Amino acid sequence: MRVPSSLLRRLGLPALLACALAAPAHAVEVTVYAAASLSQALQEAAQAWKARTGHVVRASFAASSTLARQIENGAPAALFLSADEAWMDYLAQRGRLVPGSRVDLLGNRLVLVTPADRPQEVRLAPGFDLAAVLGKGRLATGDPAHVPVGKYAQAALTGLGVWPQAQPRLVRADSVRAALAYVERGEAAAGIVYATDAAVAPRVHVAGVFPADSHPRIVYPMALVAGQDSEAARALHDFLQGQEAAEVFMRHGFAVLAMPPAVRR
Repeated sequence: MRVPSSLLRRLGLPALLACALAAPAHAVEVTVYAAASLSQALQEAAQAWKARTGHVVRASFAASSTLARQIENGAPAALFLSADEAWMDYLAQRGRLVPGSRVDLLGNRLVLVTPADRPQEVRLAPGFDLAAVLGKGRLATGDPAHVPVGKYAQAALTGLGVWPQAQPRLVRADSVRAALAYVERGEAAAGIVYATDAAVAPRVHVAGVFPADSHPRIVYPMALVAGQDSEAARALHDFLQGQEAAEVFMRHGFAVLAMPPAVRR
């Protein structure tokens, strides 16, 4: 719209600049593929980003393996957040990431859960009595063949010397949230999930926390996807490494690895 010259003279340049800055920018949608365990935290961070910028996050949550393969096959994700380094490596090796955009964003803990109406307390030490924990039931976690939480679970149970007892009684879920659901419904006597997932599931009880040295460090790397890069995607990539997002992730129980100095503890 043309601004009348009389108005220009009355307002002056500084006022016009202020009006321009206050004008809402064109909203952009950024597609993010993220590990299922990030569902609540990322949705909250996305709302904070929308409030700040007006831009919208369109998020798809699933097992990191599923998402990585979809990205490999051309799915239009602009940003990928994986629950482990291996699936980010998978895409990097295939040239599907923007060089220099990868960052280790978050960390997590691995826990053993039981149904809330059948709570147990278990000291997860070498040779712990897994059979007593399970009784006649089964153990749910992600499929160790491709789901990150299952890989961590196998490593932890192997490190504690009980994998041979666990393996034949394993319920191999396609994501951490699916594994959690088996325990919530009482279809599994116990499950191995992330601490952040257990925290948002009132129908499970945390029976024990696996020692950090029993499994590889749980890392959530983030990177921009090649061919889908945009100014808005880069802005979101930066925002998720900033103070406001860090505070959101910490409220949800994540360890923030790419932590701004202002929120370091």
